[in-house]
Amino acid sequence: MESKPSAHLYPFLGNLKQGIWFLGVSCWVFGISDRSIALLSDGYLSPVDFTQLVVACFFFVSWLFLKPTQRV
Repeated sequence: MESKPSAHLYPFLGNLKQGIWFLGVSCWVFGISDRSIALLSDGYLSPVDFTQLVVACFFFVSWLFLKPTQRV
C-alpha cells in the first residue's frame, strides 16, 4: 500500500526549499565579501586569495542556477 504525502505538505516543502536557497545566497554573498576584504586588506594581490575569490564567485553563480521553481 502506497502512502502519498498529503496536499498540505507540498507548500511547506516549497517554502523550505526557497528558504534554504535564500539562506545559501546570503551565505555566499557574505563569503564573497569576506574574500574581497581579505584580498584588498593587505595591499597586494595574493594569488591564493585571488583564486579563493574566483572559486567563491563560481560557486555563487552555480548556486543562483539552483533556484527552486514555482509549480503551477
